[in-house]
Amino acid sequence: MTDLSSTRCYVLGLETQIGLSLVRELGAAGVTVIGIAQDETALGLRSRYLSHAALLHSPRTPQGLAELRAIGERFGPGTLLAVSEANLQWLMDEREALGVLSPVLPDAEAFAIVLDKTRTLDAARAVGIEVPETASPVSWAEVEQLAIGCRFPVVLKWADPAKVAGRLAELGLPLEKAEHIYSAEQLIAACARYRPLGQWPVVQEYCAGTGLGQFFFMHRGQAVRRFQHLRIAEWPPEGGFSSVCDAVPLDQHRDLQERSIALLQRIGWHGVAMVEYRHDSATGRSVLMEINGRFWGSYPLALHAGAGFALISHAVQAGAGAAHAACAGHALAGPHGGDRTQASAAHPAAAAQDHRPAVPAAPLQELSRFVTDYFRPAVCYYVWSWRDPRPFLQDMRNLLRRH
Repeated sequence: MTDLSSTRCYVLGLETQIGLSLVRELGAAGVTVIGIAQDETALGLRSRYLSHAALLHSPRTPQGLAELRAIGERFGPGTLLAVSEANLQWLMDEREALGVLSPVLPDAEAFAIVLDKTRTLDAARAVGIEVPETASPVSWAEVEQLAIGCRFPVVLKWADPAKVAGRLAELGLPLEKAEHIYSAEQLIAACARYRPLGQWPVVQEYCAGTGLGQFFFMHRGQAVRRFQHLRIAEWPPEGGFSSVCDAVPLDQHRDLQERSIALLQRIGWHGVAMVEYRHDSATGRSVLMEINGRFWGSYPLALHAGAGFALISHAVQAGAGAAHAACAGHALAGPHGGDRTQASAAHPAAAAQDHRPAVPAAPLQELSRFVTDYFRPAVCYYVWSWRDPRPFLQDMRNLLRRH
């Protein structure tokens, strides 16, 4: 059985709290961690858990591939974890040309399904998961018909953002992850931007509730590690990234967990994945939003709660096996609740008490929670750590530079 303290893991993408958390988890377990950043101000480059660091100047290019191979030759054979979907796709395309690096990658067809929201929703329906009502216009006439017949609000999303990102950039248009629309006039105006593209985002019903994330490591068709959290605050409040989140005990939402696992089994998923829902506690309704086939933005919470996924990902790829990594980490079942993480001292307000889009929560209640969190011992932070303070200082420097 492989001794993980004698193994080497490369982490590509140290610019955010995600890559930083991967470095901390692996380094704390004794793995030799080589961090690869695209920016010399990356948070993860300052971590004490990093054994070596390297810069990748031309990612996702032939020159970048040569740089990546050279980094591997400099430090020696090891596994390779990537943070972003763009880098995962690049590594999948070049997996035979990475030299001594052994990338942790999903199956190509499963990854294609995860990237395509339409195919994801089809797979979810097949295993009994509720999905939002969704329309996929293919012409301007269909957009106009939707504007007449829609119940507002709705959300615009690209079925496969990676496929349109390049063309949008050529036209000088931003890639909107999710755009909330409240009227027929606003829908027409939003979709008119894409007429030169000749493609339109899907139009999806707005689902009330808060974000419920369920996280799994799939190995040989089985979920060998699981974790879940509830988003306490999001930005934007009507649905976005998690700025404050709580661990949820695994005895809650058990049926939904099993359906999430059935969905990942159906698409043939291997490795780490997040299955994301909008959960309405008033009605008990949970509606699928998407699958993230990568490490997620609030990953620090899983790490703080003792349910990290980086070590098990590395161990399986290194040949140690899932059982070995499970013993080296913490319990497979995850926490019993009480753990919370928040992004920073300036996190945005949540919409947990009012499910109408773009309506903030009661400000006094939000302020009370915000202040109280600083005195709760179970509250941790995405970047700040007493054991590893330098990434936080770098984050503050980066913030000052931007302003």
